Amino acid sequence: MRRLAQPKVMTRAAVAAASGALLCLPRMILWGKRPFALWYLEATLFLGGFVLWAFVFAWHTEYTHRPVFTLKIKSPIFTAATCAGVACMLILHFFLDAPMRSVNPGEYPTDFAGWLAAALFGLAFADLFLIFAPYAWLMRLVRNERVAAGLTVAFGVGVWLLKFHSSPHTIPGTLFCELFAMRLAQGILGVWFYLRGGVLLVWWLGLVIEARHLPGLFG
Repeated sequence: MRRLAQPKVMTRAAVAAASGALLCLPRMILWGKRPFALWYLEATLFLGGFVLWAFVFAWHTEYTHRPVFTLKIKSPIFTAATCAGVACMLILHFFLDAPMRSVNPGEYPTDFAGWLAAALFGLAFADLFLIFAPYAWLMRLVRNERVAAGLTVAFGVGVWLLKFHSSPHTIPGTLFCELFAMRLAQGILGVWFYLRGGVLLVWWLGLVIEARHLPGLFG
């Protein structure tokens, strides 16, 4: 736990959390029925992000011996991530987006501003909460990459199931199974590429998948 209190870790976590809160700001502004004041939501995102990034900077490299940010990603890995993102994008676009849009249209952007806000939130907080921080914490706990990776994927799927359970919309059983399989696949891909290309590669994978919405916004 002493690594969490190191000045270098605290400084990096503070900078990353502040940047993340700033990137999340458009999503908070466009949230039409905010239950709390904008400053309160931003402060919560900063504090939460600070703790989560502290986990990452304190424990990821210490226990995996891999950098958090990899600027020089190997070409085969980058190509594999791009192909995986395109495959997920096509599956979602042609098989899952249409039925989900009819069930819950609010989950889909209607203009570029909405898309950008959602994409930035995903990069700044969602991946941190679902992949980066849980993996770092689990690596410190279990000291085994495969176990930590599996538990991180399970955590992401569990969060998705909680979101599904709390949704007021009724989703057909077949569609639920398809969405579950896709969420599981995306979780596995996210963790796998994170361990081989760091944070930037996961962000690239997410952007490729989210880019499927752009043609409909400008068409």
